[in-house]
Amino acid sequence: MYSRNKVLKLLKSVNPLELDILWKEADRVRSENVGPGIHFRGLIEISNHCRRSCLYCGLRGPNKALKRYRMTSGEILECATAAHRLGYGTVVMQAGEDEGIERNWLSEVISQIKEETPLAVTLSLGERTLDELAAWKKAGADRYFLRFETSDPLLYSRIHPGHGDTASNRIELLKHIMEIGYETGSGIMVGIPGQTYESLADDLFLFSSMDLDMVGIGPFIPHPGTPLGKKRTVPSGSQVPNTVEMASKVVALCRLLCPQVNLPSTTALASLAPDGHVPGLTRGANVVMPALTPVRYRKLYEIYPGRTLLSSSPLPAKVIIEKLGLEHSRTVSQGVGKRAKVRITDLPRMA
Repeated sequence: MYSRNKVLKLLKSVNPLELDILWKEADRVRSENVGPGIHFRGLIEISNHCRRSCLYCGLRGPNKALKRYRMTSGEILECATAAHRLGYGTVVMQAGEDEGIERNWLSEVISQIKEETPLAVTLSLGERTLDELAAWKKAGADRYFLRFETSDPLLYSRIHPGHGDTASNRIELLKHIMEIGYETGSGIMVGIPGQTYESLADDLFLFSSMDLDMVGIGPFIPHPGTPLGKKRTVPSGSQVPNTVEMASKVVALCRLLCPQVNLPSTTALASLAPDGHVPGLTRGANVVMPALTPVRYRKLYEIYPGRTLLSSSPLPAKVIIEKLGLEHSRTVSQGVGKRAKVRITDLPRMA
């Protein structure tokens, strides 16, 4: 088992040889525990309305310059049908925290997708009531993804003003989501202004203790029109940088601490990397999430600028692997990508 000191040492490491060992070890553990398959999850950004005022997100409620939209049930079903045709195993319905997404309406959409396709359905809609969450699970939703973003309560409250937001509230809600019966995912941002290596280590060990089915890790990228996007900060001292290498270290360490978890090479990571999703997929990740959102809406879902979503038009899963140059070592994973609960290997040990 990795000690806290070992994790901190690797998080701070800039030694190319040490990091190369980390990348290879994470890739080996990925291969031995979840296999060569890459799970494809089609992302459908169903609404850009949001009641929150997060200091870094382009969808924040105070952004009056943004044209808002909500997709219709027919548009969502069309995207889901396309996902199945393209060889994806899951659709992910994502939105800002939109109170206009009503319980019964979304229940009908979920039921339609489950009736007309074999896809798994993941929801990523922020903090919702237990009544809503239970209704959507009953309608057929399989998974729910809710980032706690940082386990540091002071840092969390600093970037999420209003609404009584605390990191502990989200962590408690994740426990309720598990109890309802969802496969449950969470995640963090790497390089938030004020984030330390110690708090990042806390995040990693929290992932391990929660027994999550999926973990999403990406670099912090603020929208330039937001309060944090307008501030220019230079990482120094104990401040964690929001770089590809730093986010890759966290991805790799998450794979080593949580061998069985489904771990995406996130859009944020791909947006900063010159070779897109490859760094994540060769350092422990086994999931990619191509965008299926219609182009007319996609440009309005600008959480941050320059998002890379693999292509401007949806591509078959096999073609995406070929484009990433991974066709000799990785395959399209069949099925919905449910996390295996049986341990295959022991946690690795590094000298």
